[in-house]
This record gives sequence, structure tokens and C-alpha cells, in this order.
Amino acid sequence: MVLTGDMQASLKEQAFDLRSYLAERRAKVEAALDHSLPVAYPERIYEAMRYSLMAGGKRLRPILCLATCELVGGSIEMAIPTACALEMIHTMSLIHDDLPAMDNDDYRRGKLTNHKVFGEDVAILAGDGLLAYAFEYIATQTKGVDPVNLLRVVACVGRAVGAEGLVGGQVVDLESEGKSDVTLETLNFIHNHKTAALLEASVISGAILAGASDEQVSCLSRYAQNIGLAFQIVDDVLDITSTPEELGKSVGKDVQAKKATYPSFWGIEQSKEQARRLVHQAQAELADFGEAAIPLIAIADFITSRTH
Repeated sequence: MVLTGDMQASLKEQAFDLRSYLAERRAKVEAALDHSLPVAYPERIYEAMRYSLMAGGKRLRPILCLATCELVGGSIEMAIPTACALEMIHTMSLIHDDLPAMDNDDYRRGKLTNHKVFGEDVAILAGDGLLAYAFEYIATQTKGVDPVNLLRVVACVGRAVGAEGLVGGQVVDLESEGKSDVTLETLNFIHNHKTAALLEASVISGAILAGASDEQVSCLSRYAQNIGLAFQIVDDVLDITSTPEELGKSVGKDVQAKKATYPSFWGIEQSKEQARRLVHQAQAELADFGEAAIPLIAIADFITSRTH
């Protein structure tokens, strides 16, 4: 780890239990998500939205939002609406990404994809509904936050999901599919936007809600960019090395679609090393936060050690 000796010693001394931390935060997020979206008329669209929103998963984005809010002195209560909204947006991206017009996947998180259960038309609308509701939920449910900071969060999340973020990355990804001349620079652009942008928004939105300084936001932004790219590199490796049962979704589709991936540039072992290097760089950005950053340090390590 690229950490100070004091931080390394503290992490070891406290024997931080990441598994318990993630389980406890995940339970809070699951309960809040369940409460956030009751079924109403027309039932079919709400059922479709809930089908994917409540399908499980790591809940990494909302957990990061809660962690950074606490890191700079805020509370879980002030961040939970934004945390839920981030998971709604992430779920929307998965529903749309699985559609036949995109990646055409049949399984997600071990279950049939949304369009396989509800049809393509309702799946598109379920994604649209989640995206719109996410911003409504931030605006109406956030309590105890400076209105200026709340507006900054709405703008931050909007930028992350639009053409400057997730949508832009997805477009370049689709345009690059099947091409043999995709450069590493283009691949980095795709994943800095398609994957890392929403992770970055998750990290810095929690900090902004709690009134973080510009310097703190900058450090956390660099942390998030590094873990976001590391997350994608690990995803690319797992698509080659894992089974459908381990991942809960189809594997090997990147190779079949002739997509450029990090292993296609570097091979599996060097890709793993690059991911570890990015995680070390991310952790180094947290040095000034001291022991309060231990959860974020451990989450960064989790990204490269995960198997699904």
C-alpha cells in the first residue's frame, strides 16, 4: 500500500472488518431503497423498476456516498437519499445496457434481465422512470443539507450520467465495438466516462453534502477516478477468468463482440498489476484524512480482490 506508516499501523491495529462494514451499510441501503419505491398504479412499471432496483448487488456506489459523507463529518441520514438515487441511476444503466440494442444480455445478478421479464418497451420505461425519480428523490428527501451544496450534488450527478459521463462513454463504446484499431486512449475514455464517472459522483457527492472543502473534494475525486478505472480493469479480467455462476451474468461477451479490453492490450497478469497500481494511487490521495479514511482504503483494496 502507498500509505503512511501510521495509517498502515492503524489499519492493522484496528483490524478493520470490511466484510461487516459492507454488510451493515448494504443493509441500510437495501432498507432505504425498499422504502423509497412503493408499488402504485400502474403497477407494472413500478414492479419493473423494483425488480431491478431490489435485485441485490454490491451497492458499492451508495456505500461510497455514505462513507465520504461520514469521512468529512456528515451523517448517514443526510446522505441516504443521494445514496439511493445513485443506485437508481446505476440500475437504470444496467437495465438499458442489457437491452438487445446495447449488450443484449439475458442475465444480470443471477436473474433474468429486465427486458426478458417485462419486455423491451417496459424495460426502457423502467430505466427512464428510475433516472427521473432519482433526481426527484435527492431534491425532496434530503434533509439538513445546505441548499447550495444540495444543488451542487444534483449538478454533479447529472453531469456524471449525461453526455459528459456515462452516456458519452457508452456511445464511444458502441462505436468502438468490432474495430481493430481502438487505442488505449480511447479505451480509457470509454471507462473513465462509462464506469468511473458515476463512481466519482458517488464519492464526491457524499463529501459535498457534508460541506467538504474544495481541496478535500479534489483529493476524493482523484481517489474515485483511480478506483473507477481499477474497477473496470478487474471487470474485464473477470469476464475472461470467471464463470457465469460466479458473476451472475454472461461471461466472455467482450471477446465475442470483439471489444477492446484491458487484457487485450496488456494480458491478464499485467492488467491485474495495473489495477493494483491504480488502487495504490487512490489510497495515497487519502493520506491527509488519517484514520477516518480506513473504510475507503479498505474498499479500494476490495475492488482488486473481488471475484464477482
